[in-house]
Amino acid sequence: MSKAGSSASETEVTWEDQQNINKFGRLNNRLHEVEDEIKIAKETNESLEDAGNELILTDEDTVRFQIGEVFAHVPKEEVESRIEEMTEKTSKNLVKLEEEKESIVAQMAALKKILYGKFKDSINLEED
Repeated sequence: MSKAGSSASETEVTWEDQQNINKFGRLNNRLHEVEDEIKIAKETNESLEDAGNELILTDEDTVRFQIGEVFAHVPKEEVESRIEEMTEKTSKNLVKLEEEKESIVAQMAALKKILYGKFKDSINLEED
C-alpha cells in the first residue's frame, strides 16, 4: 500500500524537465555573476566621480594620473576628458548589466512557473 502512495506523489522527470532545471541553474549562476559585476561597476563609477571632484578642487596644471601601475604627469584637461570617457563607458556597461539582470530574472521566473507547476513541492528553486 505504501508503495502505491509514494509513487503517486513522485513525478517523472523528462529530458525536457531536466533541460529546464539545468537552464535554471545556469541562469542562477549568471545572475550572481551579473550582480557582482554590477557592484563593481557602481564602485568604479563612484571612484571616478570622486576623482573628478578632486580634480576640480586642485589648482595644479598637471596632475599625476595612473596608467596601469605607473603614475604619469598629465595635463589637467586631458585627465578631465579621460575621466569623463571612463565614466561614460562604465555607465553604459552598468546599464547593459542591469538590462541583462532583468532578462535573467524574467527567464528564471518563467522557468519557476513551469517547474513548480509540474513538480509542486518536490523541487526547491529558492535560495536559502
